[in-house]
Amino acid sequence: MLVIALAIIAEGCRSLPYYKQAINGQMQILQKRQPISDLIEDPDTSPGLREKLLFIQSARNFAEKELLLPVNDHYLSYVELNRPYVVWNVFAAPELSMTPATWCFPIVGCVAYRGYFKEAGAQRFGDTLAQKGYDVYIGGAIAYSTLGWFDDPVLSTFANLSAPDTAALLFHELAHGVLYIPDDTAFNESFATAIEQEGLKRWQISTSQPQGYAEWKRKQHQRQKFTVLVSKYRAQLQDVFESSLPTNEKRSQKAAVFTRMQSEFRALKSKFHEMAVYDAWFNRPLNNAQLISVSTYHDWVPAFSKMLSDIGGDLEVFYQKCRQLSQKEPQERHRILTDYLQNAHTAEHRTETVE
Repeated sequence: MLVIALAIIAEGCRSLPYYKQAINGQMQILQKRQPISDLIEDPDTSPGLREKLLFIQSARNFAEKELLLPVNDHYLSYVELNRPYVVWNVFAAPELSMTPATWCFPIVGCVAYRGYFKEAGAQRFGDTLAQKGYDVYIGGAIAYSTLGWFDDPVLSTFANLSAPDTAALLFHELAHGVLYIPDDTAFNESFATAIEQEGLKRWQISTSQPQGYAEWKRKQHQRQKFTVLVSKYRAQLQDVFESSLPTNEKRSQKAAVFTRMQSEFRALKSKFHEMAVYDAWFNRPLNNAQLISVSTYHDWVPAFSKMLSDIGGDLEVFYQKCRQLSQKEPQERHRILTDYLQNAHTAEHRTETVE
């Protein structure tokens, strides 16, 4: 996840409310930073927080040495936020389209969400978009990357995660420092998610913590079932929206697709009870923006994983290949990723057949 404040600061102050909240939100975080080394030595620091900060130091070292991620001075400080999320992101899409609305900023380019440091601000902006006829979804984020413009701190919003989840989050955010393409949110987030997954796999081998990794993998399997379900019905909606049906019929078909999606989720949950963690997501009125918020992070993950597998897991070569890919025109870049994606699905099908 990225935050837009750095782009605004780089461009210079403006009077618009969005820019003001972005600058203020980022500055407040920077001003609240406390050195982790001081907190570890401070006798008033709770044992739980001290243990987590020590773990984060070890995960940070692993990221630098084993995953070749640019840690620089990131995650050497801590910020207590006293709120569940650091930012709230607004996703939007037209009523009859699966093409996300985007917002463009200096340096980072165009992204498929707009972030706010206060939930009320995100809600006001979302309401404005909804009044214009957009489907809107607002989701909280517990972390973000400033792409190296600032030294990112450890935030209280993710300090209580399990050890594997904490390490995964650090690997994901640090991966944004390896590679970032303006105007291609799906590429950037999928790349970081692929590094997160590969990093966790290597981390558990290195630290001999298979139990924690097994629990993380179980959650990943849940997530995979969820994303497959979302992708299936996103494709159905795409077919409806691209058809020659009258507008009213498209609306009717859209509602029917979401009804089928919720029905299939209930059937899936009856078979895999752990899928109940997604109840809240499905219990709200579904819309296009909600599906887009999922696909943004996962569309190309299997493609990147297949690319890494094909070169024997050599991360240095992988990063080089991804940088070369980033220099291609978007259409060619997506064509290459689609080829990897299809090969990944073919390999997965063969494995399932053998088993």
